[in-house]
Amino acid sequence: MDLGYVILASLKVIIHFVVLSPLGRATLRSIAETGDFTRFTARGFASAVGSRRLGRRLVRAVYEQGVRCIPVILIVGIFTGLVLGLQGYHTLRGFGATSLLGPLIANSLIRELAPVLAALMLVGQAGSALVAEIGIQRNSEQIDALETIGIDPYGFLVAPRLLAALLVFPIMTAFFALIGLVGGWISGSVLLPLPASVYWASVNASIDLADVGQSVLKALVFGALTIGLCCYNGFNAHRRSGATGARAVSASTTRAVVLSSVAVLASDYLITSLLV
Repeated sequence: MDLGYVILASLKVIIHFVVLSPLGRATLRSIAETGDFTRFTARGFASAVGSRRLGRRLVRAVYEQGVRCIPVILIVGIFTGLVLGLQGYHTLRGFGATSLLGPLIANSLIRELAPVLAALMLVGQAGSALVAEIGIQRNSEQIDALETIGIDPYGFLVAPRLLAALLVFPIMTAFFALIGLVGGWISGSVLLPLPASVYWASVNASIDLADVGQSVLKALVFGALTIGLCCYNGFNAHRRSGATGARAVSASTTRAVVLSSVAVLASDYLITSLLV
């Protein structure tokens, strides 16, 4: 038998079993899980219809996702504006266009930074706590108990969190953008010599309704994606993480935060590419 033929056949077998077969299984598993997540999120929204005492749980979810996250949004937003103002001023000064600092900061924040960074901060604080809470409820069989007494766990646990996300994420995005603009004003007009009237007038002239609509759309998509992923991973902590008990909750929380962060960045690119 020809030695070259044997080597070629061996390489084909190695490539098939070492590369193609695991890649194919991973791809099919990812597609299946994407379908499961889509079904889970759709059922979560649908279960809000007819859910009893939804308002009380919705208020609590808004408090957990919104009110508790105000400090981190405030801190990150102000420093984002400060850095944008400092870097933008020195960059524009080289072109003699420091009067454009306001539009630079406003467009950067409203179109991109505010929805993305606000979503990442909300995932890091509220989303991680949400995964851990639902994961513990799953491991302690509280979700099974809800099903046993005839309460839909989707309507009880998932629906209020998803509806709260659609309300909280746009508000937190707007708050982040406003705080960022204040940070840019501090950098450009308080710490640097750009007149405040020039800064705010150019900001006001540069804000477009289409930019605001794009920011709100991103916030809504990010909210549904991230909170949906957090609920999904917590709800399935007992069978998705390859571990049990506290380790399952820990693994699900880490996985949810990572997947949510990636989903925010990927969907941001897709939405931007469609709307530009």
